[in-house]
Amino acid sequence: MKTIAIIPARYASTRFPGKPLARLGGKSVIERVYGQVAGVLDEAVVATDDRRILEAVEAFGGRAVMTSPDHRSGTDRCREAFDRICAEGRTFDVVVNVQGDEPFIRASQLEALVRCFDDPSVDIATLVKPFTQADGAEALENPNSPKVVLDAQSRALCFSRSVIPYLRGVAREEWLARHTFYKHIGIYGFRAAALRAVTELPQSPLELAESLEQMRWLENGYRIGVGITDAETVGIDTPEDLERAERFLMKKEQ
Repeated sequence: MKTIAIIPARYASTRFPGKPLARLGGKSVIERVYGQVAGVLDEAVVATDDRRILEAVEAFGGRAVMTSPDHRSGTDRCREAFDRICAEGRTFDVVVNVQGDEPFIRASQLEALVRCFDDPSVDIATLVKPFTQADGAEALENPNSPKVVLDAQSRALCFSRSVIPYLRGVAREEWLARHTFYKHIGIYGFRAAALRAVTELPQSPLELAESLEQMRWLENGYRIGVGITDAETVGIDTPEDLERAERFLMKKEQ
């Protein structure tokens, strides 16, 4: 199975403009993401809409391709980049969309994601992390941390910003002790045909209700395999997150 990681990286950001080029431990954020991915999958490519990012990636020896500034999602940007790469006569079985603001993504997480495709019925793959009692009810109920329920074959049944499932007859403060809830980690893998197909689909009712694009895929019958990881990621959405990532990196390197 031949795999490629595509890392969408935009310069414009409402909360943190220029985030991919921000410095983290002496390197840019995008260089750290690229370094975590390269060597784990067969190839890694940054998909950007800004020449400054393109030049920065090429300067550290990585590969980047220019894409349209008009994409609605990272998945759409991945599709355009993948089409450009395939136009060179190259083929890949699985495309992994790695967020450009995840500088601490681990090899074990990427490997768990790719293993989902050992099941030939899986079209798309993603990761989850179990909530722990130490996380507490506030983390479980945070709508910015989508939850996932799985079937017996570890495929996604539903994603929601609400807590799912609802434990009827159980006091809310006991939920984490009585059931394993799963937090979604926003990394995706696609079979090549599935990536092309899902980016042609119109937005769906549940996607619009939850503002979660993966609900579009489920509503249209695509099977999403789920890998389970205990590793926590440290994403960077704001300058404050970058400071937190600096502290995490210093502790990691001690």
